[in-house]
Amino acid sequence: MSKINFIALGGVQEDGKNLYVIEVNNMIFVMDCGMKYPNQDSYGVDIIVNDLTYLSENKGRIQGLFLSHAHMDHIGGVIHLLKEKPDLRIYGSKYTMAVLGDILKDDKNVDYSKASLEVVTSKTALKFQDVTIRFFEVSHNLPESYGIALKSDDGYIIYTSNYNFDQNSHMDYAHMFRSLAVFAKEGVLALLTESLGANNEQSRGTILEFKTRIKNVFNQSNDRLIFSLFSSDILRIQQICDIAIGYGRKIAIIGRKTQKMVAQAIDLGYLNIPEENFANLKFIDEKNGITNEDKNLVILVTGNRHEPFFMLQRMAKGVDRLIHLTKKDTVIVLTPPTLGTEKMASKTLDIIYHITSRVLEFNSTLLPQINANREEIKEMINILEPKYIIPVIGEYRHQYALRIVAECIGYKDSEILIPDQGDILSFSDGKYIGVTGDVPVAEVLIDGKAFKDVGEVVMRDRELLAQDGVILITANINPRTKTILLGPEVVTKGFTYTKDSESLISKIKELFYLVSEKYLCSRFINWSEYKTGLKNEISHYIYKETKRSPIIIPVLISTDLDMVNRTIEEEKNEN
Repeated sequence: MSKINFIALGGVQEDGKNLYVIEVNNMIFVMDCGMKYPNQDSYGVDIIVNDLTYLSENKGRIQGLFLSHAHMDHIGGVIHLLKEKPDLRIYGSKYTMAVLGDILKDDKNVDYSKASLEVVTSKTALKFQDVTIRFFEVSHNLPESYGIALKSDDGYIIYTSNYNFDQNSHMDYAHMFRSLAVFAKEGVLALLTESLGANNEQSRGTILEFKTRIKNVFNQSNDRLIFSLFSSDILRIQQICDIAIGYGRKIAIIGRKTQKMVAQAIDLGYLNIPEENFANLKFIDEKNGITNEDKNLVILVTGNRHEPFFMLQRMAKGVDRLIHLTKKDTVIVLTPPTLGTEKMASKTLDIIYHITSRVLEFNSTLLPQINANREEIKEMINILEPKYIIPVIGEYRHQYALRIVAECIGYKDSEILIPDQGDILSFSDGKYIGVTGDVPVAEVLIDGKAFKDVGEVVMRDRELLAQDGVILITANINPRTKTILLGPEVVTKGFTYTKDSESLISKIKELFYLVSEKYLCSRFINWSEYKTGLKNEISHYIYKETKRSPIIIPVLISTDLDMVNRTIEEEKNEN
């Protein structure tokens, strides 16, 4: 019998940063390593990843990283894990590894030459002492999306990742029921199932309904069609391309060279578009008559998160190098706003309507589902019949909704385990024994290409800058005579318009002189304490008068005029 621990370092009680650790005896198996995008309050932060302290401290026990599919919330943190363990063994499907390989090649800060990237299939069985890892196909919006099955002496632990049971998908996106039946027959200890769709009582639009709606768009328009799509939704891109080809249209994909998922899907044959159906767009040149306004064009604008909205805005404003929106164009928006892009999405639609009224916006309820709904979760549970259910991939409300789903089909509270991040859920001899401890978890804020956490202090300063602005106070101080030679000059940015607050600025200058008297009367000037004293006094006054707390930056320039004059004289003599 085995001693098994399950730890969610991310991906529970949040949407994103999926990273799950399964410990069997002394071995660690890592399922996915993702990231999430920041909300609008995370000033200057590009992505958020997990704190990898626990994995770094136990890297000698890590047997491998097993990836379910190529979405960034499942693979976006891999590069940071490689920094902690350069010789990491990584397993995933051909498509997933191709996308990941492109990401790693683009980042010059990580030497991944020691890492082992191994392609697996649904027939692969990986042996690690008394543990076997298998993969099974699940229906999702990316090709070769896998669930992961870990078999120990106590039965299988099944990690479904994202899935649905829509049977209208192409074979590259189909679900493998036979594997699930095999796992169920051999016994499932725990099911780690996604919970994002647990609140959805009914299915969203099906693939067939979606295709019908898109065909209606083609039937009703003889002019250029422009679709906005997320580059991560390869299935939807393929469906639109198939319909366009059926109508004899030419297809142009904007962003395909910069969007790794789209580029790899084309290169590997998962996105099938005949060469004769590709349109070769040229840069717009009015002098030479190049406008790319062919009525037969179907243009797919692809990108991540906010990028499709940004490109549509450029087209509507007439500044894009390839496409300028006209009143005859029909724009089909298939990119529902994500967290932090709501304002940009609404602004984009407003800008587009100034050019053309032919706008069709597909909200999330009209689009084919990509996450398991309530009935599909029940179906997964009924097929596998696990002893225990652990809701993952979702916020607490989703996890709680999954608890209700499981209770509806006869599971007890003690058999449904909702973990907090960092909780160690322990199993011994095939039975759950409770939360036996916790490990450190936190969010690491990544700014640009930096690997280090931006930190709370930096984020607090950015928040203050965004809300209350900054006051810059400069002065030249003679350290020998202890006198103020020039200044103080007060400059405000994002705080208040200087001309409207002359009395406030005058009072700041008065405070500067009062504080300076205290520090300039000493034998030696303590510049650090001098600046701190200025910040404290001025901040206190500003808050008292305005109830605002701008960042105060004193810039004290040490200036010895005698020394400056001697230097000037010496330079003159040399010349």
